[in-house]
Amino acid sequence: MNYLDAKSAPAREDRLKANIAFGGNLARMKGCLQRGCFGKEGCLNLSGRSFTQTHGCQFLLSLAIINSIRKSVVVMHGPVGCGICSTGNIGMNKSFKQLRDPNSEGIIWLNTNLDEADVIGGGEKKLREAVLYADKEFRPETIIVANGCVPALIGDDVDSILSDLQEQVAAVIMPVHCEGFKTKVMATAYDAVYHGILKNHVRLPNREKYVVERTFEDLQRQYRISRNVNILNVGSMSRPDELELQRILTAIGLNVRFIPCYAEPEDFEYSLETSLNVSICGTHDDYFVEHIKEKYNIPFLIDTIPIGRKNTDRWVKKIAERFGLEKEAERYLAEENKILDESLKPFRATLKGKKAFLAGGEVRIIATAEIVQDLGMEVVGFKAHHFDQFIEPIFNALDNIDNVLIDVATNQPFEQANLVRRLKPDVLIAHTGGNNIAAKHGLPLLPLFGPTYNYLGYSGVFEVARRLNRVMRNNQFNKNLAENTALPYKKEWYEKDPFTYIKEQE
Repeated sequence: MNYLDAKSAPAREDRLKANIAFGGNLARMKGCLQRGCFGKEGCLNLSGRSFTQTHGCQFLLSLAIINSIRKSVVVMHGPVGCGICSTGNIGMNKSFKQLRDPNSEGIIWLNTNLDEADVIGGGEKKLREAVLYADKEFRPETIIVANGCVPALIGDDVDSILSDLQEQVAAVIMPVHCEGFKTKVMATAYDAVYHGILKNHVRLPNREKYVVERTFEDLQRQYRISRNVNILNVGSMSRPDELELQRILTAIGLNVRFIPCYAEPEDFEYSLETSLNVSICGTHDDYFVEHIKEKYNIPFLIDTIPIGRKNTDRWVKKIAERFGLEKEAERYLAEENKILDESLKPFRATLKGKKAFLAGGEVRIIATAEIVQDLGMEVVGFKAHHFDQFIEPIFNALDNIDNVLIDVATNQPFEQANLVRRLKPDVLIAHTGGNNIAAKHGLPLLPLFGPTYNYLGYSGVFEVARRLNRVMRNNQFNKNLAENTALPYKKEWYEKDPFTYIKEQE
């Protein structure tokens, strides 16, 4: 798996055969995964829609990661409208950075503001000016250039310009080729960002060579590295989520570092001083950890996501096996589960038998469904952004889900509206950002993640249960919203099969 000689990462539909259009039950989806149909010509990854209401863009998802990197300036090369979503997380981004470094600044970004004249004459001059200004004005450690659709379509030679500018600026310049039109699988954005990080920031630390007789400090450092674990965090993780995972792994004797979100450029260099890279989400991280394994021979773990007790148990045990810490892990997990069982009793009493519909990233919703079942609730449906082989291990934590319907769709709220009307859940657990539409169903609504909430690990199970109990007891706002607003779909749509417009190729 070596794509680093290329200018940009390949699209997910080519590299992983990811699917973005599927409607049916989970038994059929699991059968597709087990048969390995992703590797065949004409398989489900080529499915599409005869009608599309809306879609995702990898440019915007790339910004979600690169905006979080500390000591950096982001240059968005494209029209000013591209990346306007960055204005929505200015405060959150600054707060999250300052949880790691109190002196951190918020998002600093520039836009080359390409217009009609630039489409004809090219935007290379504006890109040069923006990069030079960013270096002179802000003196960052890295300047991240996110390349949008327009400069790619008009043929701006971004890499040559940045290579030339690298000799003129003090910052490391990191191009990220994340043009939205190049892929329908929005998660390709993760590969695009990691491609830039791997080529520009990941290198062995410039340490002094060891002498023949190592000092005590050298030996201490080697021992520390032998217990170091990199956890690859995701933008949907909060700082409490990180602290929970750090608490768990520290308890069994490991040291933890989090990358890439809210890291600084130097962290990627020292990330090679580790014994294991652990993915929180295979959809997010496989591109990075596969390349690190190939180039630096550092092993990695991609299995499940630590959401829900079963998934967390499995995740911790898999890590412990790599370090020979199985006994320590077993003792620790037994105590954690005992405490958690006791704390969930009052919530199980009130939530048992309630029905839930989950929508969002496929790894996260399948894992969160385990919490739903743990509370005695019933999962009646899913809507996933896409699906690939990384969701397969997570099914192991769920019971009796083969007949549950799943809609694979990046956005497409019209399909979700049909499913919700048809399945009649008692609560929606849905992706942050699309809940303005979901709330109009008049149902209790729990965001699938949040910048200040804890979802991961054992404390995450308790927090989800506590918040589910609260939103289901007090849902008057959403009821009023449903009574006074309407979803923009005619009643004839609700009478149709929700998967009417999905055109599968098998």
